[in-house]
Amino acid sequence: MRRLTVVQLLPALESGGVERSTIEVAEALVRAGHRAIVVSAGGRLLPLVEKAGAEHITLDIGRKSLLTLRHVRTLRSVFLREDVDIVHARSRLPAWLGWKAVNAIPSPQRPHFVTTVHGLNSPGIYSAVMTYGERVICVSDTVRRYVREHYPRSRNEKLRVIPRGIDTTQFPCAPWPDRATRARIADQFPQLGGDGPLLLLPGRGTRLKGHADALRLLAGLRQAGSDARLWLPGAREPGREAYIQEMEEEARRLGIAEAALFAAPTSRIAEAYAASDLVLQLSRKPEAFGRTVIEALSVGRSVVGWAHGGVGELLAELQPQGAVPAFDENALLRTCQALLKHPPSPLATMDAYTLRAMQDATLALYCELANDPKPSPSR
Repeated sequence: MRRLTVVQLLPALESGGVERSTIEVAEALVRAGHRAIVVSAGGRLLPLVEKAGAEHITLDIGRKSLLTLRHVRTLRSVFLREDVDIVHARSRLPAWLGWKAVNAIPSPQRPHFVTTVHGLNSPGIYSAVMTYGERVICVSDTVRRYVREHYPRSRNEKLRVIPRGIDTTQFPCAPWPDRATRARIADQFPQLGGDGPLLLLPGRGTRLKGHADALRLLAGLRQAGSDARLWLPGAREPGREAYIQEMEEEARRLGIAEAALFAAPTSRIAEAYAASDLVLQLSRKPEAFGRTVIEALSVGRSVVGWAHGGVGELLAELQPQGAVPAFDENALLRTCQALLKHPPSPLATMDAYTLRAMQDATLALYCELANDPKPSPSR
């Protein structure tokens, strides 16, 4: 296979799954001897792009302004100057700019155009550009079905499901219960001590993450005689003070304030999984994938979540005992009690959801397109 030059387009490199996937694919490209270029406005994750051996071109292609359209000409020049083989757009506005730039290039020199649908974006003309790729990567079957439902003109053969993956060495299986790790967490957060089970709900400080559902679940467990505790890392973040105050007031109303901890994000999330007895995924809005599910299962912890979106899809495949009909709080309580009493055996393998599987599948798609001597129309 000849050496490819692949450009990935995204708004910025601050944080999030899109950014993480971009860096992971850049790493794989460089490791395989290809050339990786990332175009974005930059951000705190930029050093990781450079560490991966990729090049970065700073261009503010995520700003929603008419002035941003001037970057179409800049991108076209970049694609021609760098002799780009593949343009891979990961977000809507960068995709529009990249698509216009690609199609402004004569066919013999035109790069192939790829998109990844990372989320269940509101359907419409603005989001439709994410289906314009010659190949459209969907991060789950949930996303593929969503694309087919809302953009029926998208041909099945160009939709490719490539799930996001994790580096399992970063999420090693831990014994259950892991009393030593629980003790270290309790030293840092005394609220999380005690002999009862520890429930974990990682996620940003937003109502969509289902924090109120988790609080009512905790109240139900404690009313049933359990000394359960609830840890919500990631909920306490700048700008979310009013929301956290509301949730803490709800915890006091339920009589569980001493057993629930809203905390800042932790960089040691694998340790948080290991310290817990049960991991919750209660997003009120269906998610495109559900990375928390595979991270927790990799560590050997049971997961309970609403059976919708990507979370429901993963649970149905990997741990069906934890799938709960969406928003059925009685079923949620019963399911948690059952899994705390009789946790399923840890999974032997999750080969389809490893980082390497995602990287290999993405590079194989690039090579498939590069072997096509002439890009097809990208819409």
